[in-house]
Amino acid sequence: MTHRRWPVLVGGGLLNMSLGTYYAWSVYVPALEREFGWTRTQTSLVATIDMVMLASTFMVAGFAQRRFGSQVNATIGGILFSLGLFLASFTDSIPWLYMTWGVILGAGLGVGYSAPIAAGSRWFPDHLGVVNGLAIGIFAAGSGIFGPIAGYLVEHYGWRDTFRLLAGVFFVFCMVGAYLLKDPPADYAAPAPKATPARAKRAPMVDVPTADVLRQPAFYMLWVAYALGCTAGTMIISQLVPFARGAGWDARTAALAISVGAAGSALGRFFSGWMSDHMGRLFTLRLMVVLSMVCTPLLYIERSAAAPFFTLLFVVYYCYGTQLSVYTALAGDFWGIKYISTNYGLLLLAWGFAGVLGPLIGARIFTTSGTYEYAFFLAAASAATAFVILLFVRPKPAPAHAA
Repeated sequence: MTHRRWPVLVGGGLLNMSLGTYYAWSVYVPALEREFGWTRTQTSLVATIDMVMLASTFMVAGFAQRRFGSQVNATIGGILFSLGLFLASFTDSIPWLYMTWGVILGAGLGVGYSAPIAAGSRWFPDHLGVVNGLAIGIFAAGSGIFGPIAGYLVEHYGWRDTFRLLAGVFFVFCMVGAYLLKDPPADYAAPAPKATPARAKRAPMVDVPTADVLRQPAFYMLWVAYALGCTAGTMIISQLVPFARGAGWDARTAALAISVGAAGSALGRFFSGWMSDHMGRLFTLRLMVVLSMVCTPLLYIERSAAAPFFTLLFVVYYCYGTQLSVYTALAGDFWGIKYISTNYGLLLLAWGFAGVLGPLIGARIFTTSGTYEYAFFLAAASAATAFVILLFVRPKPAPAHAA
């Protein structure tokens, strides 16, 4: 029987485009700080809560997905995301903002984000890098598409009406996406992957249960490298608009910076996913972490000149996006597809840690010193540490009883 697998990518794209707009959080920061007098540390915590919730609920959603399927997770995730955004429009205190835009919306992120990864990996095990890169790339592209729109709406209609309007739009997108996002049937047989030099060196894929993954030193090395490698990206994402405004750019240019960054992140997730299929996952990760290490401090140094500012911003986001797609595919290479929701869920907690560390570095250093300089150099040092760790990572043979 022939099964059509491409509609799954469309469904995952609609869902992830909506969920990924949380990356545009910094668009709303100036308006909220003006109205309520909140500090940069207080508003930056919203992005941190989102990332922690995404990483932690992704793990829980992985267990639920095995029982209920990707479509259920996509539906629940879309509802929670839209509800959190709508309720955030009634914000009158910082705890309410944390609960709605942070906890509720963040839970929707984690539950919804798990569905396209699991479904796509099962439909396309022959193209893990490309398919995960596409799904996760669209997630990043959401902020590039809707960030400028949100900036325009906030300027002309206020942040409350903007939250309500976008909540309705994203609810429709998520429900249509969930309808299309179905798991493959039991009789589905995926096409065999084409031979490439990178695949020739790769060990045969074996499904390793999550309990056995936790016994492998390679898991912990990848976890730390993932966390440190993503710190530069999470720091800049959480501070981008205030950083750009502080560098002398106007509101429109600062909003454009979100689109440029989102384009870099989206293209990094897709093209580096393709690159990792052909040149190897670890090689791709090492290359991009080195680029991040070099370009992050340069972005601060060259922040006042348009061409280098936008170019370096694109590269830093590209390197950040690369890690999210390649680590996803790497989890499939190391430990198989059957348990990818929970195995990658554990690995994704490292990204959640980076979601705490990056914004904390940026906000605290800015609050205490009045400048982001040391934050950018510290983020570069974390990338350098990640590169050293990745030099020593090697996949371990799966346990004999792995199923």
